Amino acid sequence: MAKNLVIVESPAKSSTIEKYLGPEYKVVATYGHIRDLPKSKMGVDIEHGFQPEYIIPDKSKNHIAIIKKEAKSAGQVYLATDPDREGEAIAWHVAEMIGHKDAKRITFHEITKGAIEKAIQEPGKLNEDLFNAQQARRVLDRLVGYELSPVLWKKVQPSLSAGRVQSVAVRLIVERERKIQDHKSTSFYKTTALFEAGDTTLKAELNKKFSSRQEAEDFLNACKDAKFDIRDLVKKPAKKSPSAPFTTSTLQQEAARKLGFSVARTMSVAQKLYEAGHITYMRTDSVNLSETAIAASENEIVKSFGKEYSRPTRYVTKSKGAQEAHEAIHPTVMNVREAGSDLSEEKLYSLIWKRTLASQMAEARLERTTVTITVSGRKEEFIAEGEVIQFDGFLKVYIESLDDDENDTGKEGLLPVLKVGQQLKYNEIFATQRFTLHPPRYTEASLVKKMEELGIGRPSTYAPTISTIQKRNYIVKESREGEIRKYDYLLLKNGKFSYETKEETTGAEKQKLFPTDVGMLVTDFLVDNFDEVMNYGFTASVEEEFDEVAEGKLKWDKMIGKFYGPFHSAIENVSTKESGAPAPKEGRNLGVDPATGKEVFARIGRYGPMVQIGKAEDEEKPKFASLQKDQSIFTITFEEAMDLFKLPRVVGQYEDKDVVANVGRFGPYVSHDGLFASISKDSGDDPMTIELDRAIELIEEKRKANKERILKIFSENPEAQVLKGRWGAFLKVGKNNYRIPKDTDIEKFTYEDVLKIMSDGPSQKGRRTRFSKKKG
Repeated sequence: MAKNLVIVESPAKSSTIEKYLGPEYKVVATYGHIRDLPKSKMGVDIEHGFQPEYIIPDKSKNHIAIIKKEAKSAGQVYLATDPDREGEAIAWHVAEMIGHKDAKRITFHEITKGAIEKAIQEPGKLNEDLFNAQQARRVLDRLVGYELSPVLWKKVQPSLSAGRVQSVAVRLIVERERKIQDHKSTSFYKTTALFEAGDTTLKAELNKKFSSRQEAEDFLNACKDAKFDIRDLVKKPAKKSPSAPFTTSTLQQEAARKLGFSVARTMSVAQKLYEAGHITYMRTDSVNLSETAIAASENEIVKSFGKEYSRPTRYVTKSKGAQEAHEAIHPTVMNVREAGSDLSEEKLYSLIWKRTLASQMAEARLERTTVTITVSGRKEEFIAEGEVIQFDGFLKVYIESLDDDENDTGKEGLLPVLKVGQQLKYNEIFATQRFTLHPPRYTEASLVKKMEELGIGRPSTYAPTISTIQKRNYIVKESREGEIRKYDYLLLKNGKFSYETKEETTGAEKQKLFPTDVGMLVTDFLVDNFDEVMNYGFTASVEEEFDEVAEGKLKWDKMIGKFYGPFHSAIENVSTKESGAPAPKEGRNLGVDPATGKEVFARIGRYGPMVQIGKAEDEEKPKFASLQKDQSIFTITFEEAMDLFKLPRVVGQYEDKDVVANVGRFGPYVSHDGLFASISKDSGDDPMTIELDRAIELIEEKRKANKERILKIFSENPEAQVLKGRWGAFLKVGKNNYRIPKDTDIEKFTYEDVLKIMSDGPSQKGRRTRFSKKKG
């Protein structure tokens, strides 16, 4: 009897599903999309209703062959790709490729025995509207990228590319950076008092901030002989409600905040949890839980914490056009507290389990107390606040594990027993100079949150969008060191006033998104010339139209046509303009070099941001200098630019050869006789000022490191060396690198072994991919 065939996307699901369905079923995987638009041309027939020209990528041909072979001998064919638009498109393409008109569509939001068996028992049909929504997105994105990118090559810089959603995401980061650059910080003085209250200390903040040091000093001096009385004591009941279960966006945000995961890592780990049957489908903008999940949560809460902690809640999705799935992300079995095959999976699962359980628990009941303290002879008052948990409710699931920093109500801020009219004695009162902060830079998670708020993109697009704009070098994600800043600290203690200047580090950034100069340049050009495509509201309205296509309310080709007409006209308009770039070809004019009388420009060159003295048409060739890593063509000053031309700088001589300090693509370094030693940022050394003794120290450190890196040299050919690499030992002969088998005993490794390895051919010259760890 012929086996029934079940076709899924990921091979990781195959064995689990096959086990649930039994010997009458065979499960095979597509390994993602099996058809796509060609890379070498547009692949869209604009004249005939924007019909796409699909091809089978080389990587999919073997998978298709296997699926076709299995389908020929199969009884019933089930298309069990993911329950979203991408999954529907894959199912549609598979059905067309295998020619199985009777293939049935099944979907499930969790890989459990019950869900799989139910899906098989209640199969449906392919959803053409859902497929067309995905097709519309793919075609529209190809049209934008294919027509817009050549304009960028012509007007801005070769090899650039643009994307409908990606370019708008970059705009968010660029606009935030410009606000940061325009921010003018002002200072103020925040005043705090520590009062004696029985056996404890009561901390209170003044209800006014002073704008000058003199005002703060005057206030502290006035407090020397002042009396401090409790004027008011207000106790109010308060409630704290749990958050809704996770959507894709909120999971990405929480995993970033609590676990330090990137958006891509969160999705990768969640995918593994889903495929292992631990959680429901992880691409969703719905906060809804099924009745089964609500009931299972209620059972677990009552069993673990008691009936009073249970409050079954049905959350309503507020996201426009929520369509990627019909349920929030939650564990498939609520009484399983721990799951996952590694630490990352365990941490993410725990986050999901707690959030789901908490969403079905009672509110926490608190008592909030506000104490108002008068200062005799002054209008200002001190305010102390605290709260007490009277019933922990949903907080219990977090407080018990002591690992949550959002739901930490009640752990701090407890007030001593106080009463109105009570006089207090201060221990100390201090005023600290603070500074207004610029808007925060985006993290990956906060960018996702902003995109969701604006309606840009959908759950399946957030992670790839952020990955793409980083790969294109329009933005970089990095940490940056802050700088030392001095601030005033005024103290009143034991009736005596004192003042000192303290230091703090300010401006440090951890894993934030920064626009590159290229990203800013491209954004300026696109906003100036393609305002509609770059408009947040317009981009969101396109997403809503995709939703209408998915709901069968709008024909996909008409939707594309409505967009394409004005867009193509704008392309032709800008292409025929003589100008249109956001800045002259020379770049930003910084001033005139006093030595030559030539103009100095900051611009993007072939190898990145640079400064240039003179123009290309001058009789004498222009001089060039690359910008340092933390410099920008938009903010670099004339003085900073001219300093760059002081490099490379001959520091002195060592062993009868020049020691040179310079800045390269990967930062500052010193060089000597073909050896390059990096100058670490943490060292405090500067290529402009580094002295010979320090440069020699760096050179000798690099020599020592290089020597320790050499594991073996062969007398038959001194150029043949076994070196210690990041991923283990490898063979280097001249400029070529060769892989050495993992378990090789280097002590017994001979020159004959070298020749044998060389006969297999080297890795690609200048590339490290042969020695890189494979990414999962």
